[in-house]
This record gives sequence, C-alpha cells and structure tokens, in this order.
Amino acid sequence: MASSEIGRLRSVAIAGGIVWAIIFIVAGLGFQFQIFGDGSIFSYSAAAQDAWAFHFHNISGRVFVYLYSLLPAETYVALTKDAQGGIALYGFLFFGAQLFGLIGTYAADRSKGRVIFSFACASNALLGPMVFGAPSEMLIAHALFWPALAVSHYPRESFAGHALVFALLLMLGLSHDGGLVFAIVIGATLSLRGRRDKVFRRIAVMLAAVILIWAAVKITFPADHYAAGVIFPAALRFFSPRVFTDSLFVLIVATIAAYGLIVLALQRLKLAQAHVYAAVIVAIALGIYWLWFDQSLHTENRYFLRTIVLLATPVFGLLAAGYLLSAEGRLKLKVPLLPRAMKVCATGAMVRAATCAFLLVMLIHAVETAKFIVAWTEYKSGIRALAMGTASDPRLGDPRFVSAERLGEKLNRLSWNSTTLYLSVLLAPDFAPARLVIDPMGNYFWLTCRTAAKNLAADRAIPAASRELIRVFACQHHN
Repeated sequence: MASSEIGRLRSVAIAGGIVWAIIFIVAGLGFQFQIFGDGSIFSYSAAAQDAWAFHFHNISGRVFVYLYSLLPAETYVALTKDAQGGIALYGFLFFGAQLFGLIGTYAADRSKGRVIFSFACASNALLGPMVFGAPSEMLIAHALFWPALAVSHYPRESFAGHALVFALLLMLGLSHDGGLVFAIVIGATLSLRGRRDKVFRRIAVMLAAVILIWAAVKITFPADHYAAGVIFPAALRFFSPRVFTDSLFVLIVATIAAYGLIVLALQRLKLAQAHVYAAVIVAIALGIYWLWFDQSLHTENRYFLRTIVLLATPVFGLLAAGYLLSAEGRLKLKVPLLPRAMKVCATGAMVRAATCAFLLVMLIHAVETAKFIVAWTEYKSGIRALAMGTASDPRLGDPRFVSAERLGEKLNRLSWNSTTLYLSVLLAPDFAPARLVIDPMGNYFWLTCRTAAKNLAADRAIPAASRELIRVFACQHHN
C-alpha cells in the first residue's frame, strides 16, 4: 500500500516539475518575463551587444550564466541585426534551463526508480515558481545542481565521464556564489558513502579545483569600485528577514500548517480519506482569501526569494542521496535525524498528506503566477504609453525624460527603479521611444558615461537615438 502511494506521489511530483518547466518557457517568452526587473538591463545589454561591458564583468563569478544565455543572444544579434530575436533567445535559454536540467538529470540518473530525477522535479515545482520571472542566476544554479548531483553519484568510468562531472561542477560553481555552495553540497552527499569511497575522494579533488578556478576568475576580473560598493552590501542582505515575511512564502507556510492541523483533527474523528477532505477545506479557504481578502502581489520579492532556493535545494538533494544510497546499501556515514526523517516521510499517512500538500502548493503557485501575469501585462502597457507619449518631466535632467510616477502607485508595484529606462526602450516599437521613462527613486546606475558613449559609437541593432538617450542619462549619474 505504502509503495503504491509513494509511486503516486512520485508521479505527481514528476508531472508537476515537468509542467512548470514548460510553463516557464511558454509564459516566460509569451509575456516577456525576460525583461522584468533586472532582466530589462540584461535583455537590453544583449540587444546592444555589450552584456559583459555593461554588467557581467562586475559579477565574473557568474560567468557561466553570461556564456550560456547572454553571449549566444548577443552573437545572434551581431549576425542578424535582429535585436528582438536576440532578446527572445536570451529568454528561451534562461527560462529553458529548468527543463534542460531535468532532461539532463533523467539521462544521468541511474538509481532505481530515478530517485534524483523525482526529487529534481519536486524541487522545480515547489521552488521554481517562487522566483519565476526574476532574472536571478540562482535559477541557473538550481537547474545545474540536479544533473551535477546525478553524474557525481553515477559517473561513467572513463575520461569523458570524469570530464563531464568536472565540467558540470565547474559550471555550477561559476553560475552564482550559491552555485558554489551547491557544488560543495554535492560533495557532502557523496560523503554519505564514507570518506574512503573512491568516488567521494575524486569529487573532493574536483571541488578543490573548482574553488581555485572560481577564485582565480574573481581575482582576474574584479568588480569596479562603484559596483563593488553595491554588490557586497547586497550579499550581506541575502539572508534578510524580509525573505521570510514575504506574502507568498507566508501563504505557503500557513497553508501547509493549516492543512496539517486539519488532517490531524479529521484523523482523530476516524474519518476515512481525511487527507482529501482536509485538502478540499483548505482549497476552499484559499479561494475565499483570494476572492475577498487578498491585496498582495508577488513581484519584487520574486528576486529575493532566491534565498529560499539556496536553502531548500540542498535539503532536497540530501534527501535524494539518502534514499538512493540507503536503497543501494551504500549509506555509510550516519547523519543525525536523516534515517528517522526518511522513515517518517515513507509512511503511508505522511505520503498521502504530502501528495495533497504538494497539490495545494501547486494551486497557490498557479494563482499567484496568474495574478503576476495580469499585473505585468498592465504595467508593460503603462510603460509603453509613457515611452511613446508626449508627457515630459524636464526636472529629471532632459526634456526627453518622463517620470514613471505618472503610472500611479498600483501599477508601480511592478517597478524596478534602476532598470525602468531600459524597459521603456525595449517596449517601444522598433526600440525607438519618444521618451525615456525614468523612476526618480532609482539609486543604482548600471552604465558609466564612458561605457554608454562607447556603445553609442559602435554599430549596434538598437537605434542610435535610443542609445543616445541612455548615454545622456548615464553621463548625468555615473561618470
């Protein structure tokens, strides 16, 4: 009985992971989420064929993301002069990473029942929608973690096989600082085999090499003084308490807690199918909340919830390794509470409850994503209207500038104050806005005057008049 229930949960998790991986691509490209938030400067930099000079030289420890998503996009633009196509290619590669990661994990996972692949799908379904739309490199790290975990546990005993393991660990380490943490976590899961295990020792050597390469890249390409003054404080805020008070995160935690309490109460009443009735009750309560009480919109915090991805992904990875090593009789290193946690999670009652809880979280993600899509569509229309209108706010430094504050408080819930000007260029027909939309609250300036002027002097797919507007703004704020 428990075996069939575990199989049902596995099927639900796999379906959820694959469906969300496809949604990321379809909705991401269909609604242009690659230009949301910081994505607008990244998309603009690809279209202007200067992604490294604009920003990525300041975050050289994430060079893999540049090589994987932005370099191909700007190369395409250079060859075709199709800026819109380059932006779409960037979006496809970025949003497609989760699906590509799942495909790679499926191919590499040789555990019985493909345990790692199942956990990868569950992780993608539960964590991915929280961050979907935000251009965080943590999403690329998440996509790489799972195939890297699979090939590390099941390497091909050949030079090519070992080279693949090292390549994935290196890509993971150079995707984000959190990716380096993920790589170390993979080493920790292999330590469960025992410290004398040859695979663990080999991976330990590879990890040491990855860390050295990561350090060499950071030293060779340091951030400039202005960016470093922002990046370091931002890194310190990575674990800000605001992450754990985000409306979506609180809603998910409250839903799971309420569901658990209701299940326990119904079980005490000896009610058959208590887990199903509890799920229905919670779903109805969620519907009432969304229809009559909800005023929240999960926008800016999509970026900051990358912290949850960093914290939760290793937990999924450790559980996956624990299950597969236990099943194969290779679990040598005893981790406190891990065997007990695995045993509790495998009980019939827990599996049934977990299946319903998983479906409730999927419901929350679906509704919150739909809300985000509607609001984002309205916001884009507002920015486009300002960019192509006649309203002007010369107080911002130029008669060709207009303030984003004209949109009003409701629409500006989706604003990303440092990148609004790039978004206004991207949304204008043929990338030729009549006005550059400026958020007066912006306090970070991506381009130096010199970088913007150099880009203006080059032959690029973005119209020169638009790049001149960007140069004027850059020279006013960042010499």
